[in-house]
Amino acid sequence: MNHEQTLMKIYTNPSETQLHELLQRPQGDLRTLDKSVRKIMDAVRKRGDKAVRKFTKEFDGIGLRYMDVKEREFRAAEKALDPALKAAINTAARNIRSFHESQLRAEHPVETMPDVRCWRKAIPIQSVGLYIPGGTAPLFSTVLMLGIPAVLAGCPDIILCSPPDSEGNIHPAILFAAKTVGVTRIFKAGGVQAIAAMAYGTESIPRVHKIFGPGNGYVTYAKQLAQQEGVAIDLPAGPSEVCVLADATVNPSFVAADLLSQAEHGRDSQVLLVSNNRGTVDKVLEKLQQQLSVLNRKDLADSALQHSKAIVCESLDDCMAIVNAYAPEHLILACENPEHWAEKVTAAGSVFLGHFTPESAGDYASGTNHTLPTNGHARAYSGVSVDSYQKKVTFQQISEAGLRLLGPVIVTMAEAEGLQGHAEAVRVRLS
Repeated sequence: MNHEQTLMKIYTNPSETQLHELLQRPQGDLRTLDKSVRKIMDAVRKRGDKAVRKFTKEFDGIGLRYMDVKEREFRAAEKALDPALKAAINTAARNIRSFHESQLRAEHPVETMPDVRCWRKAIPIQSVGLYIPGGTAPLFSTVLMLGIPAVLAGCPDIILCSPPDSEGNIHPAILFAAKTVGVTRIFKAGGVQAIAAMAYGTESIPRVHKIFGPGNGYVTYAKQLAQQEGVAIDLPAGPSEVCVLADATVNPSFVAADLLSQAEHGRDSQVLLVSNNRGTVDKVLEKLQQQLSVLNRKDLADSALQHSKAIVCESLDDCMAIVNAYAPEHLILACENPEHWAEKVTAAGSVFLGHFTPESAGDYASGTNHTLPTNGHARAYSGVSVDSYQKKVTFQQISEAGLRLLGPVIVTMAEAEGLQGHAEAVRVRLS
């Protein structure tokens, strides 16, 4: 294995043991996190709105008289927003809605035996909470990604929490996007206190059955604690990440830009470049250095790149094995015949095929959802979809004739398990 100091460390043909170490995500200090998050959540559970306001003053620098967003604030947001941005949001919303509408499919009853009918029905979760970070970037695109499938799924009660700025306002693009998708119950609350408010309920903010949305380490940990107490969450999440599989056919500038598009999310973001061509890696890193120097979020991206890696393998098959072992949130197949390699993907949140499909297309406007499993969870979890907002409930109906056919099977199995009551529930109907 070669280990060279550069913007991203380069590793060539790592051994299986070394590869396992290379693909580990950075870990934060959970002990410090646990103490801080539990303190805030306990305060919100006990003191409701009063605690939320206290932490909003402490962390966001604003004392709020009320937390719910008023209709006049929606109107002001629409007026303040640049027409080009409003048009872009509307186009993205149409594409996202179109893709997610395709997920709405009725299931038909199945007759498993004569007069034994079984079926499944999607029932919307009755109350959901969407969390939209403010922080270093107002993620209005996430409003579209979370709000559109929630509305399509038919959730009757949808609320949204987002931190206010120092003037007590939520970014106008967040309010416009929310109104566009049909989410109008919005509260000015951010961070752990917002997650706690949605998990426990306060005088102003209702308790929900499931919480969605990204956030920093504190927010992510707060969601995990809420889950332990019976509130569902969308998926396990960590810092944003991208993996690019690149061969000699790439435009190095394209790949460098894709790597930076994730590195700029935050210092704990991770990017991974995997290639069968050392020359390709060198060219990409050269372009990466050039593009980084003019990036407005240079410091954040530079910090992320310090723990990011480039791995060179003998073949694209070896590269694909590494990709699937890593299970990236975003995977870009920047190679010849990407459709062929896409068929070999077994673990990824979302996949981007070819040289003209940047990851930022999925982040904003192609139509797929950008709320995806990170931290290797793509091995077992899917990204957010309409299904995330529904429960699939099974039904069955059996006639007397059907039970006479099926009954002996049930009785035989129940008695073999020693569960006489189960057997009697059939016998009593057939006697």
